[in-house]
Amino acid sequence: MPLLGFGVYQNYDAKSSVLEAFKAGYRHVDSAQAYKNEGAVGEAVRDSGISREDLFITTKCVSKTHGYDSTIRGVDESLAKFGFDYIDLFLIHDPFSGTERRLATYRALLDAQKGGKIRSVGVSNYGIKHLDEIKSAGLPMPAVNQIELHPLCQQRAIVDYCRTHCIVVQAYCPIIRGQVDHSVIRAVSTKHGKDPAQILIRWSLQKGFVPLPKSATPSRIHLNANLYDFELGPEDMEKLDSLDLGKAGAISWNPVDAP
Repeated sequence: MPLLGFGVYQNYDAKSSVLEAFKAGYRHVDSAQAYKNEGAVGEAVRDSGISREDLFITTKCVSKTHGYDSTIRGVDESLAKFGFDYIDLFLIHDPFSGTERRLATYRALLDAQKGGKIRSVGVSNYGIKHLDEIKSAGLPMPAVNQIELHPLCQQRAIVDYCRTHCIVVQAYCPIIRGQVDHSVIRAVSTKHGKDPAQILIRWSLQKGFVPLPKSATPSRIHLNANLYDFELGPEDMEKLDSLDLGKAGAISWNPVDAP
């Protein structure tokens, strides 16, 4: 899995954005059934000239589609929309469907993995309770948990649990949806001569997360991928770590406490 992903949430020109992302060096695209752009992502993959094997494509199934049979159908529908033979990573998008349907959905994805339709199975927006129910059911732990993560919302207990159980942590909203006016973020940005978004994505990488910045602006797509000519020092990381507001720092739905 490439350590930097390109998000396409609310991107209604996803084909051109994904092609631009490929030009910028991204090889990992994060889509979802609910984003309604799987087809556009698939077109971009075919038009890019890049080998499918060199790309890592994710999609997700939202709670209203959860259930064993509906998930099996949904996997086939996503494959058809993408125009792919397989999907690299398939996530349960959220935990709102309750224990029974969550586990049925997870079992369906595991069976689709056994059938070669999915390479890896994961979850998104899962709290410790939701991860524990997978463990208690005697099922393999997910490869990935994708959650909201940035200096203002660090979800440390969930991150620690994932690390203990060898679950890769992907970070959505890594640039706080452009809300980067905090004085500490600005100060670190000025110190390094980098854009605040680059500072936030670099923080995420250095924390060991897989950040998923999104943009439809070509210049911003390239800027967000230009991260490897600088490093945040221990003092920078400590200052950014100190900004954590817990759940109050979330800027998205962040449904990790769903029953």
